[in-house]
Amino acid sequence: MKNYLIAGLLGTGMTTATLLVAGAASAAPTGPSQVEETVRTLQASGYNVVVNRTGAAPLSSCTVQAVRPGQTHKTFDSRGSSTPSETIVAETVYVDLAC
Repeated sequence: MKNYLIAGLLGTGMTTATLLVAGAASAAPTGPSQVEETVRTLQASGYNVVVNRTGAAPLSSCTVQAVRPGQTHKTFDSRGSSTPSETIVAETVYVDLAC
C-alpha cells in the first residue's frame, strides 16, 4: 500500500514539475531561467536533483527536455510494532537539458 502511495506522490511531483516547466516556457524570459526555476522547485520539494546536460551553450540558453525519476532510498523499522514502517530517506530526479 505504501509503495503505491510513494509512486503516486512521485508521479504527482513529476507531473507538477512538468507543468511548472511548461508554464515557465510560456512566460516572458525575465528573472531566473527555466532550468534554474525547475531545479529550485524540485529541490524545494525535497528531491536530490542530478542535471544531465547536452551541449556547451550557457545555462541561460538551455531548455529542459525531461524530468525523470531516479532512485529512492528508504528505511524500514519495526521497533515497537509488529508491522514495519517505511521512511523515505532520499529521492532523486534527473533533469535532462539541451543547450
